[in-house]
Amino acid sequence: MPSLPPIRPEDEAVAEKVRLHGAFDAPAELPHDPARTEYLLRLGDDALILGQRLSEWCGHAPSVEVDLSLANLSLDLIGQATLFLGEAGDADQLAFKRDVLDFRNCWLVEQPNGDFARTMVRHLLFSTWQHLLYQRLSASTDPAIAGIAAKGAKEIAYHRELAAEWVVRLGDGTEESRARTLDGLGWCWRFVPELFEVDEQLADAIARGIAADPREIEPEWRSSIGAVLGEATLEVPADTRPILGGRRGHHSEHLGHLLAIMQYLPRTYPDANW
Repeated sequence: MPSLPPIRPEDEAVAEKVRLHGAFDAPAELPHDPARTEYLLRLGDDALILGQRLSEWCGHAPSVEVDLSLANLSLDLIGQATLFLGEAGDADQLAFKRDVLDFRNCWLVEQPNGDFARTMVRHLLFSTWQHLLYQRLSASTDPAIAGIAAKGAKEIAYHRELAAEWVVRLGDGTEESRARTLDGLGWCWRFVPELFEVDEQLADAIARGIAADPREIEPEWRSSIGAVLGEATLEVPADTRPILGGRRGHHSEHLGHLLAIMQYLPRTYPDANW
């Protein structure tokens, strides 16, 4: 009986990669610390999906200056996503080879851009939350998360400021810009409660000091948003029935359309080298 050839190191590396990340269309398996990995996926997916959304403005923004600004915001977010997802596993595999039900981003970031006013409202609501969260995550017991958050907080501070300036300008501008801003608020506000939701997995990460408790930043978030809307001569919308589920893989139809575009090349040419 012929002897089997020895196992090469590169074969073992491939086997380990398949074990961790699954086959081409299979969701990546979580490493040994599910709560940490789940939290990394939430942070990474939030940044990745919003970065992809903002990139859709490239070549379509109201002016060249705004076009460049939104492109830079998108690059910041995708850079953060790369770092968070890289801590969770293979960043490319997680970004381009997971199906829609495996994504853990919140509903707010996957919403269509709409017009420029809606985009700025969405960015104000999310970047204010993200900035406050990153500030607290810089003290995470997890060194990798703390480092990424500390660097990201500096970038998101600019995102927050830019979005606030535009919401004030649009809300306190013409009748049309005010109406469009109000429409954007009406569309986005129902997705706000999910930002402060704490489920069992997040509670575990919070208890271990890995994650920051979003409930603790809600009062400051509401105060900050209220101040910006007040300067924009807009009222804070009344809270309505929340839309939840993104953290558990339940998404709107919009995410599937976004992923079909974002993942097209890696799925069509899986062996391509760039």
